[in-house]
Amino acid sequence: MAKNFIEELGWRGMIHDVTSGTKEHLMENMRSAYVGFDPTADSLHIGNLVPIMLLAHYQRCGHKPVALVGGATGMIGDPSGKSNERNLLDETTLRYNQKAIKNQLAHFLDFESNAENAALLVNNYDWMKDISFLDFIRDVGKHITVNYMMSKDSVKNRISSESSEGMSFTEFTYQLVQGYDFLHLFRENNCTIQMGGSDQWGNITTGTELIRRIGNGKGFAITCPLITKSDGSKFGKSEGGNVWLDAKRTSPYKFYQYWLNSSDEDAEKYIKIFTFLTQEDIVALIKEHQKAPHLRLLQKRLASEITTMAHSKEHFENAEKASNILFSKSFKTEIKTLDEATFLDVFEGVPQAEISKADFDNGLDMIAALAAKTNFLVSNGEARRALKENSVSVNKEKVNETYMISTEDLINDKYIILNKGKRNTYIIKVV
Repeated sequence: MAKNFIEELGWRGMIHDVTSGTKEHLMENMRSAYVGFDPTADSLHIGNLVPIMLLAHYQRCGHKPVALVGGATGMIGDPSGKSNERNLLDETTLRYNQKAIKNQLAHFLDFESNAENAALLVNNYDWMKDISFLDFIRDVGKHITVNYMMSKDSVKNRISSESSEGMSFTEFTYQLVQGYDFLHLFRENNCTIQMGGSDQWGNITTGTELIRRIGNGKGFAITCPLITKSDGSKFGKSEGGNVWLDAKRTSPYKFYQYWLNSSDEDAEKYIKIFTFLTQEDIVALIKEHQKAPHLRLLQKRLASEITTMAHSKEHFENAEKASNILFSKSFKTEIKTLDEATFLDVFEGVPQAEISKADFDNGLDMIAALAAKTNFLVSNGEARRALKENSVSVNKEKVNETYMISTEDLINDKYIILNKGKRNTYIIKVV
């Protein structure tokens, strides 16, 4: 039996606002609902995961999800939550981005089956491109007053902000264009619900108003809270910027690490929003985690579920292996199974020195490796002392002064890991 969508969102902490009658409307029949995605990049990022999961849960509850790629609105720019206008893109770039975004959404939504509630992807450029400005202001603009548009928080906040340079007419009309999308989908696809973040409430309700005034129908709105981190920093950002769903922009290892490093408080919230685990499973997992928080069971399960979903089981297993590799008893063997990109991710920020193949051909003695050729240690004398103290490792295995580093030690045919004690790590790259 299909689950009750509103109840499902409720226990997961994914409801902010719902228009009256929505729950009853959903209980009557299978319904279509849409969420809009910004196509100004060729990848979504984890900030988009909440609306993606809204659609995914919606489909799992037996309803039809519609993902709208905003090719037309992407040429304008949504003022919600922004202080500046965005760069506008040409149609070729937007089409390319649309295809890339669909491929990512397909990890979460079923587009391909013959099921009645198979997901649908649409692009608002397809219906906006042939509408003239005069047609739009005559047929749509006259139904919404400036007073109504000015009352929206997204507009008021932008106009009153001291840091803002004001709002262009282009961005001011954004809510009308988004509202027209809802009207179009209502007419053409019998789509009666729009969903999004709480910052989209104003734009969504402009759509319900157009459906009422022009479509002589009733549209519904569901918004979810904007996700925040317990430490006050922005969700979805790492030190390197956005955490992307595209493996070329954010590697599966770094993606996995983002979730693995969640605080206990955040992991408890995220596992409800970003997985399909049942309420019973999550309650049991939280209890288990609280018995031994140092084992980070919650974070590990969260990272496992979302990495597998966004990438693949194989990518998750590789990321997990890479995360555990530094503590593995068979480090020397396992490190050689990592591809170069993952190896570099694991040792990101570790200082490196390059040594030519010519210097390496006859083997590299430990004094040269530690000091003369790399400056890992400041002098030959310090290198000798460290070796005598038995505190030097090559690829995590202890060595003495007589050891010669050879091609057998190379990882990915070019890297060697040196350690002095537990804390000091250095990478030699043979070029």
